[in-house]
Amino acid sequence: MEVFSPEDLLQTPPIFSSSEIAEMENIFRDIGKDSLNQEFYQDLATSFSSSTCRIGKPSITWQQVKSWFQDKLNNSQDSTDASVSRKMHETAIVLKGGTAAELQELAFEAKSSRDNAWYDVSTFLSYRVLSNGEHEARVRFSGFGNSHDEWVNVRTGVRERSVPLDPSECHKVKVGDLVLCFQERPDYAVYVDAHIMEIQRRLHDIKGCRCIYVVRFDDDKTEEKVQLTKICWRPK
Repeated sequence: MEVFSPEDLLQTPPIFSSSEIAEMENIFRDIGKDSLNQEFYQDLATSFSSSTCRIGKPSITWQQVKSWFQDKLNNSQDSTDASVSRKMHETAIVLKGGTAAELQELAFEAKSSRDNAWYDVSTFLSYRVLSNGEHEARVRFSGFGNSHDEWVNVRTGVRERSVPLDPSECHKVKVGDLVLCFQERPDYAVYVDAHIMEIQRRLHDIKGCRCIYVVRFDDDKTEEKVQLTKICWRPK
């Protein structure tokens, strides 16, 4: 079998017929990138080369098929990344309830798979689309180095940042609300999701809000009484 170097492929780009391109386009839409291996390329190249449409024309090599799919995959990923980034920006504008000019003021938090806690996002580093169609963003958490970067599901693990409340804003918290609550345990202390189960309203004093909130943590279903200082309100 003739072996081509990368330089050879650049100098002699593959030439496909319109029907072959159409077939590869259909294949690309129907299969995941994990199916793109050498055996797949060889089988498709053999199919093209043995076709009656190829009589009198040069045979197609598996390297040429591979080159076409790699270019298609790269172009598709670039387009998807831009689309995901744009979608996140549009979502942010909707969540903010304002205009694109306000977008720069919007902050996000992301859920870490290490401890199921939420941390402020410093930067969105890149984006990708999984074979199931789900979007993921690689995030850098505020206050952490690159060794803590994670791929996070955009739909379930990225959201507008939760907001600490002033004592005068305690009325915003209602029974049944999802909140971000500070959870302290002997070996860790993190912010995790919780629901408000009960509120004991009390008069404020010089120290601020004295109300007591009974929360149920979503991860372990335990309940705890906390004050407003441990709660961050979820933007509606």
